Amino acid sequence: QVQLVESGGGLVQAGGSLRLSCATSGRTFSTYAMGWFRQAPGKESEFVAAIMWSGGSLYYADSVKGRFTISRDNAKNTVYLQMTSLKPEDTALYFCAHRPTKYSSGPYYSLPEYDYWGQGTQVTVSS
Repeated sequence: QVQLVESGGGLVQAGGSLRLSCATSGRTFSTYAMGWFRQAPGKESEFVAAIMWSGGSLYYADSVKGRFTISRDNAKNTVYLQMTSLKPEDTALYFCAHRPTKYSSGPYYSLPEYDYWGQGTQVTVSS
């Protein structure tokens, strides 16, 4: 069974930084692309970033490009999201998602293109 557990969220002032982690189990992590999404209250989920299985191709939403960095550590079965220069509009529940097929090439901007996701970690940015 695939499991994803996010951590690292919290309350931070505008301009601050956070590093989110997503620990996975149940699949051969190194062969799957991963994504990060977020959902603010009253809004639909929004693509944030994705990293392909090789780690060589990265994709970002325009709203976070230049501020957020996605990375992965295959030895730890973990994907990360480094967030800098945070803004109040970044406030949301952040969750990671797992692609259903191995060695797939992206990009994958839509949550239905993933088959598992975690419960999320809350990020709140105060002004």
